[in-house]
Amino acid sequence: QVQLVESGGGLVQAGGSLRLSCAASGSIFRFNGMGWHRQVPGKQRKLVAAITSGGSTNYADSVKGRFTISVDNAKNTMYLQMNSLKPEDTAVYYCNSLIARPSDYWGQGTRVTVSS
Repeated sequence: QVQLVESGGGLVQAGGSLRLSCAASGSIFRFNGMGWHRQVPGKQRKLVAAITSGGSTNYADSVKGRFTISVDNAKNTMYLQMNSLKPEDTAVYYCNSLIARPSDYWGQGTRVTVSS
């Protein structure tokens, strides 16, 4: 019923930019607030950017001013524009509902590595 496919990650130098994409099956964006979550191995997954069906956005302090979340409802696709990347942004990035729990369905994520 739900499929989430993240893409766009890669290896970049500090200060560089990446644009992540999340292709979603169905019409999940019509019913739920969505967000980008990131996880470092051995650490808890953390929400870093959120968007509601009405278009309101919010960001974790660690990425505020550098990341921009957006959606294209016609394409069922969500994006995360990441600028001024820092080594601390290195993680696997996932898209999912704002209220997704660890035991819920998650995609494979896309890996972002920022070198210093």
